[in-house]
Amino acid sequence: MTFDDSTLSPPLAQKNEKKDSHHGIERTDYYGWLRDDNWQEVMRDPSVLDPKIRDFLEQENAYQTALMENTKTKQSELFEEMKGRIKQDDSSVPMIDGEWAYGVSYVEGGEQPRFVREPAAGGKQQMLLDGDETAKGKKYFRIGGCSHAPNHELISWSFDDKGSEYFTIQFRKMPDGSPLMDQLSDTGGGGVWSNDSNSLLYGRLDENHRPSKVFHHTLGTKQADDLLIYEEKDPGFFMGVGKTQSENFFIIDIHDHQTSECWLIPGDDPTAKPRLIAARETGIEYSVDEGAGTLYILTNKDGAEDFKIVTAPADNSGPDNWQDLIPHKAGRMIIDHCIFSNHLVWLERENGLPRIVVRKLESGEEFAIDFDEEAYALGLTGAYEFDTNIIRFSYSSMTTPSQTFDFNMETRERVLRKTQEVPSGHDPADYVTRRIIAPAHDGAEIPVTLLYRKDTPLDGTAPCLLYGYGSYGMSMPAGFNTNSLSLVDRGFIYAIAHIRGGKEKGFAWYEAGKREFKTNTFKDFISSADHLIAENFTAKGKIVAHGGSAGGMLMGAVSNMQPDLFAGIIAEVPFVDVLTTMLDDTLPLTPPEWPEWGNPIASKEDYETIAAYSPYDNVSAQDYPPILAIGGLTDPRVTYWEPAKWVAKLRELKTNNNPVLLKTNMDAGHGGSAGRFQHLEEVAFSYSFAIKTVGLL
Repeated sequence: MTFDDSTLSPPLAQKNEKKDSHHGIERTDYYGWLRDDNWQEVMRDPSVLDPKIRDFLEQENAYQTALMENTKTKQSELFEEMKGRIKQDDSSVPMIDGEWAYGVSYVEGGEQPRFVREPAAGGKQQMLLDGDETAKGKKYFRIGGCSHAPNHELISWSFDDKGSEYFTIQFRKMPDGSPLMDQLSDTGGGGVWSNDSNSLLYGRLDENHRPSKVFHHTLGTKQADDLLIYEEKDPGFFMGVGKTQSENFFIIDIHDHQTSECWLIPGDDPTAKPRLIAARETGIEYSVDEGAGTLYILTNKDGAEDFKIVTAPADNSGPDNWQDLIPHKAGRMIIDHCIFSNHLVWLERENGLPRIVVRKLESGEEFAIDFDEEAYALGLTGAYEFDTNIIRFSYSSMTTPSQTFDFNMETRERVLRKTQEVPSGHDPADYVTRRIIAPAHDGAEIPVTLLYRKDTPLDGTAPCLLYGYGSYGMSMPAGFNTNSLSLVDRGFIYAIAHIRGGKEKGFAWYEAGKREFKTNTFKDFISSADHLIAENFTAKGKIVAHGGSAGGMLMGAVSNMQPDLFAGIIAEVPFVDVLTTMLDDTLPLTPPEWPEWGNPIASKEDYETIAAYSPYDNVSAQDYPPILAIGGLTDPRVTYWEPAKWVAKLRELKTNNNPVLLKTNMDAGHGGSAGRFQHLEEVAFSYSFAIKTVGLL
């Protein structure tokens, strides 16, 4: 045991009996009082938090600060290492759009990005938005985006200064950056410009933090006068607005985790009545791009569980007119697609690895952009322009720093435009990246990506940080992460378990880790840990488990199921109070999440399924490893009271002296601090906890 909680008196939360009953099942929640009744107001103004709750959270913060006091030097050391791997005055490769090329840069010591442009033919750079300047005096500040108008004379940009993801949109005139008077509040992020650059469409959040309405705003008018374009009445659906690559159409995209519906609006006529592409049909997903009057639709319709691409006329887009272009192939998951004047491009994943495929529209000829490493990450950036043969993509692996390429789809020439710099030095030859396969409890094969130094002994003596997520069909990329090097250079093996619930092995891999099969996700993580032990990469009691959000739910579940397997648990913004949250339809994400987890309000079977694994509900009187839980006061996704309640219950019931720590960021939400160096301080804190739990401090 590397440290315990017997030297300090941890906060003990007051127990207030709160009962609820569903489907004839009664449940008592003694820590439900930590949910402030006015949580919606707290999202907008954290100062209105109930003083009793604030006092408890601050006691917890004081306790974890005291217990981690002897890691302060290590935190500073880790922070300086991580900071040293960042090129402080870094900048992106500008991307051409007409006569201008747009990019992002940072200044030495700067926390926030600067949005810039320069003439495409070469010339002096212009500042569009200085993030550091706009963030002055703010405890929290996050830029949601910066978008230039088609005429290149205006920009719209958005910011969140609470961490609650209520974004405000503002406007500036180019080239001098003078602000316009227009201001749009309570938005979900940036707006989308009309083709004439005089107006834009944007989504607005309701009182429960749901994007339920799309409005049209004309520059120079008040937000109160904006025209309602579309309203989504069903609280179970997310909604967003975008634009096709051709800019011929706006797209209103409506979806939950299993069903889609899209509407088209002409880019030249943003106040036109939206036109439906295909009505929502439970279990059918689709996304749309357009070129030359043809829609290119990525869909799972007609049993294409790993998705296919179909075409339809833009003016007659009903499903009866959908024609297969790229047929379904089981096990090959098509992730994203984009249409250009002469080419169709898509990103797919097969056998856990991504690749980019290009199809020439005229001839139908297809080819893939190939890569050699055993495990890697790939990102398709695309292009601003529609009539182009040049697309951009990024490539990295656990050992290879990120590389930015421009690729000519006609000549197949690949031009390296930028390699991520590591100022403090990085030699890929010093490291090994591997993809191994762990056997699951039921015979499934779980890919696990590893990173370690070449000189790390593989005899079971190395500590390991094992990361997992396994929800919403999200795949965990095996990309370059400079922060992980701080663990690897100290002898850790850094591992990513590509467990069921993600789509690393296709849609079936996702389906096998959701709803009634959710426990496969947790068992896969444990099987991955067991395999690492069996193969002598590490040993029992030397593994630190790490996950965030739904991955934090994973952390809570495995700590209940097999606590003696782990040296420590790091659960960031952990979704651990699953049953209570799914029973509360006033919370921002609850109705849209029912397809993912089940609806325990309507279904007794769903209630019992969730109750059987929900981490908070299954905390029991047993020994637990050291646990670090991290929350954000204004988090609208995983509310602050979930980790707070979980920690209170763990501390009440655990039967040993291993500490349970709660760190609540009182000035941030789901993503933690928004500044790039502030974020590194948070990573350094978590990693120092990991180092301490395995006895290396």
